[in-house]
This record gives sequence, C-alpha cells and structure tokens, in this order.
Amino acid sequence: MTDRPLTKNIDLSRGALSLKEYVAAGGYAGARAIANGLEPSDVLERVKNSGLKGRGGAGFPTGLKWSFVPKSDDVSIQRYLVVNADEMEPGTFKDRMLMEGDPHLLIEGMIIAAYTIQATRAFIFLRGEYFDAERSIAKAIAEARDSGYLGRDIFGTGFDFDIVLHTSAGRYICGEETALLNALEGKRANPRAKPPFPQVSGLWGKPTIVNNVETLCNLPGILAYGVEWYQSLGSGGDFGTKLFGVSGRVNTPGCWELPFGVSIREVIEGYGGGMQEGYALKAFLPGGGSTDFLTPEHLDTPLTYTAIGELGSRLATGTMILLDDKTCPVGMIGNLMKFFAHESCGFCTPCRDGLPWVDTIFRDLESGKGSFKDIDVLKDHVGYLGPGRTFCALAPGATAPLGSGLRLFADEFAAHVSGAKCPYH
Repeated sequence: MTDRPLTKNIDLSRGALSLKEYVAAGGYAGARAIANGLEPSDVLERVKNSGLKGRGGAGFPTGLKWSFVPKSDDVSIQRYLVVNADEMEPGTFKDRMLMEGDPHLLIEGMIIAAYTIQATRAFIFLRGEYFDAERSIAKAIAEARDSGYLGRDIFGTGFDFDIVLHTSAGRYICGEETALLNALEGKRANPRAKPPFPQVSGLWGKPTIVNNVETLCNLPGILAYGVEWYQSLGSGGDFGTKLFGVSGRVNTPGCWELPFGVSIREVIEGYGGGMQEGYALKAFLPGGGSTDFLTPEHLDTPLTYTAIGELGSRLATGTMILLDDKTCPVGMIGNLMKFFAHESCGFCTPCRDGLPWVDTIFRDLESGKGSFKDIDVLKDHVGYLGPGRTFCALAPGATAPLGSGLRLFADEFAAHVSGAKCPYH
C-alpha cells in the first residue's frame, strides 16, 4: 500500500517502466481484481463510493459520469472509451509525466474503466508533440497485447478489449470532449451540441466515455487497496491525491503528487522552493491558463475544488502559473489572449471575432497605441465572452485571467495608456 499511488514508480531519468517491472511493483493487481469475480456494477459502485473526480479540469464525479452510459445486457452494442491525452492547457504538464514514466498505469486504468462500461475498444487521443510519451505508450501497448493483458478474453473473464493510440493534430479546442470526438472521427474539431451527451451518443454515434489521463490512473489504486484507503489520502471533501505543478520564478519548478487539502503555500514555498532571489510573488493562476488570478493573501488556502471555487477561481488542472513582481501582468494576460485567439475553432461568433479583437487591443496597449476606451472594451468583452454566451467553454475560460486581471491590475493597465508604453520595459 502506498500514499503515492500515481507516481511511486516514476523516475524519468531511467525512462518508462516495462511490463515486467510494472508487474514486479504490484502493477495490474487492480485489473486482476476483475478476474476474481467483480461485476461491472461492482466496479462502478466502488468508483462512485471513492469520490474520484475527473482530473481534466471540470472535477465532475467519475462514477456518476460512467453511470450515464445506457445499461444493456446486449454485449454486441459497441461502446467506446476515449482518453483525453491532448494536454493543451497552458502551464499544464502532469499527464505527460504519467505517460512518459508509467504508461502501464494508464493502460491498467483503461482496462478497469472499459470493463466497467463494457467498452471493447479504446482510443488514446495524444498530443502530437508528446513524442516521448508516444514511444512509451506504444511500447507498453505492444507489451500488454503480447502478454494477454489486451486482446481477447483478458484475464480469463471473457471480456475483449484493445487500445488504439492516435496522435492528434494539436488544438486546444480538443480539450472539449465533443470536439475531441469530431477530430478522432476525422472531422473538423468543432464542439457538438449537447444533448445528446457522449455517454449516450459519442464516437460514431455510440455510447462513449471520455476521461483524462490522470483520472484513469487513479483507478488501479482504488481497486487494489480499497475505497477507505483512497478516501484517507485527501481532505476538505476531495479524496485521493492530485498532481500539482508550479511554473514561473520559483527555485524548483515541477510537478508533485500530493493529497488534496495541501495548502498553496506548501506547494509553492515547500516543493517549489519559494521565489527566486530578487523576485516576489505578485499573483498566480491556480489551475492553468484558463483560471482566475489569486494573490499572496490566498496562499494558506487548501487545494481543493471547493476551497478554490469559493475564492472565485477554479482548481482545474492544479498546475499553478506564477506571476512575479518584475513581470508585466498586462503582457502575461496578453500572451494568454494571443494563445486563446489562435486556438478558437471559429464555430461561434463571440469567440471567433471577440478573442482576436481582444488580442489586437493588447498588442496596441503593449506598443503604446492603446487608449482608456480600449480598457473599457476589454471589460465589455469579459461579459460578451462569458459563460452562457458561447458554444463551448473556450472563450469563458479566456475571460478568467482577463476579467480577474482587469480588476487586480487596473493600475498597470492604466499605466500602459498614460505612459504610452509598458512600464515594466
């Protein structure tokens, strides 16, 4: 038993674990529990009771999501499991570590999930630039298939299951699960109207579950060690561990597996080594580029979905981007707006036209051509692009750092206009 179930085997300096090494370390014990008589309904109940939430950003209960797949005794009905391994959120690099360091953990999690929803085929939708992850996963799939962990009648259960590795063309919009499914089908990566939801009509119109890499990697531990053990790892209403990351002007940027409820201060100052000499923390995005800024006064907040939500932001991917006192917040936000404008799929007007306009205004502010009216226009766009105004969550995500940045850094925005240049340059 371990209190670090996701990363206990990971040492990137030695490369990914082989199948033999993974099994020697206790791997596939969770999947073998299926062979000991667990029915799909039994596994579903354990996942529900564990309190596992999706680790892709939304934090939706995993077992509840699976329960929406229509129940049927007809095993001929095709169901699919799709792994979102695109990881395009700015500042996020947690799934990459799992795939490069311990790919069999992901495969075992996929076996458990697929058995639960009775999906005989799965796809890993992998970010195209993750070359090392592609090599490690491809090798692991081949090892698992050669050893009977994938294919027909796995573990002697009569359950057939195999995995296809698909490298994506790489667009941020593929973080939206229906856009991912369209891309996987060979279509333009636009989000679909919901309902119907993918659990009912997903990949090629069949019942489909889309889960994040880290989410699935939690499953082997739940089945191997039990629900009570899993719940003992977290606090503050969230259970298990989470991969938390820090990037920016800290002494030791990185990614660490920690229990829910650890404070922001402990991650930044303890694991991250604190700010580099000569730099002070000004603000930070707690869960990647599409979250609202928090400030040093929030450092003692526990890292849970509820606690971060109560501050008006989101835990999301749990990977913090730090803003130091020598970096221009307007420039930082403008860089994010440039990214989001480029990544818009162009499907709906507010996102397609609004984000490029926002990007243009930031370029004017940085070059000394901005006006106070431009700042008012940016404030208007926080509403125009906010929740409920666009077809998917891409533009509302972009308004998180924009809206909170306009509030927190009003003086810096004004200085770009009054001084006709960036005051940090």
